[in-house]
Amino acid sequence: METMNDEWNIPKNQSFPAAQTPNAGLDDLPDRGTLQVMALSENNVPIDGATVELSFTGDPDRILEEVRTDQNGQTEALLLAAPPVEYSLQPSEQQPYAEYSIRITAPGFEPVTVSGSEVFSGQRSLQSIKMHPASPGEQPDIISIPEHTLYAYYPPKIAEAEIKPVNVSGEIVLDQVVVPETIVVHDGTPQDSTARDYYVQYKDYIKNVACSEIYSTWPYETLVANILAIQSFTLNRVYTEWYRNKRYDFTISSSTAYDQKWVYGRTIFESIDAAVDDVFLHYLSRPNVKQPILTQYCDGSRVTCPQWLSQWGSASLGEQGYTAAEIIRYYYGSDMYINAAEQVTGIPASYPGYPLSIGSVGADVLKIQEQLNTISNNYPLIPKLVPDGVFGEATQAAVKVFQSVFGLTQDGIVGSRTWYKISDIYVAVTRIAEGVN
Repeated sequence: METMNDEWNIPKNQSFPAAQTPNAGLDDLPDRGTLQVMALSENNVPIDGATVELSFTGDPDRILEEVRTDQNGQTEALLLAAPPVEYSLQPSEQQPYAEYSIRITAPGFEPVTVSGSEVFSGQRSLQSIKMHPASPGEQPDIISIPEHTLYAYYPPKIAEAEIKPVNVSGEIVLDQVVVPETIVVHDGTPQDSTARDYYVQYKDYIKNVACSEIYSTWPYETLVANILAIQSFTLNRVYTEWYRNKRYDFTISSSTAYDQKWVYGRTIFESIDAAVDDVFLHYLSRPNVKQPILTQYCDGSRVTCPQWLSQWGSASLGEQGYTAAEIIRYYYGSDMYINAAEQVTGIPASYPGYPLSIGSVGADVLKIQEQLNTISNNYPLIPKLVPDGVFGEATQAAVKVFQSVFGLTQDGIVGSRTWYKISDIYVAVTRIAEGVN
């Protein structure tokens, strides 16, 4: 166990046992949430007809559902038992989510088992599963999702300066704030040379961390405030090349003592997924400081952290009607403000700044039509378009199908969220970054 800073309200060298309250039995769960599974190949091609068996993690031999994926690689949204929503709205010793196990098989692919997929009351959980081609002697892929950081005990963050010095030779590598295409995550403490490195798309990394660090049942403005803190922390690590300047070959670790919790294969929650899509370009700044602020935080219940964001406290402020900006300033001070990255890498083109809809014409419409046509090769429900740069009824219909497949509002309008989702899927189906795991 790492020695913690004296600022924290816990003794040095205190151990962190697992939470003691067991997961309730399936029949004891009064609320309902939904879980949707998506099966993808290594090349991000949806797998049609994969068999998905679902069981309660506390009773793995009892199959609750057996369903198959459709041509988009997705199952229907399965209605499942969950604990009372109140457990996730304030600190509690009761586990606020149910845990389910998933076994997925498909001809030509190795079977995959996921245990601990989380379902909250009133929330949709999204479980994306990558399947590898079958190979003789290959062992089945088993993914175990650990307990959430707000429920189990994890080492709290070791305090650092929120602004890194810029007068140290070699400290700063980048000359502008860039949203990177990929984050290299070291799945352990920085010093653990046995831990594996994962290449993760930036937005996927942010969504994973947010789903590991906060609860999806919290108010939208609370989600945004926490996501901004997570993004600013991440972009500070990117901007300062923090670990690479220490001769490590990764961007960030998954250790809560040093960085933020990231979990391979974890469940993503629809509410957090949408909030990240809304604000992924943004980070937190102070006057006359170019680098994103290293916005550290703690749970605010087991551990308190002066001048840092309290996760549980932010949930309370959100319930009281505070905006995300007000929550941020409540904890980090009135001189903290929200900024936007100057560059986004790994996408064909940035959002033009206005929505595209019926009657729109020009190069931006043409980009969307061409990208949708490419995506439709892997997602055949999306109709093919004549790429003419004119946003007519056929383009609107294709956009609506795309929005339906990827869980967006089906209005047929290409706003910021739809634009960047089309970009994300287009990149995913057209290439795989070299070395991505």
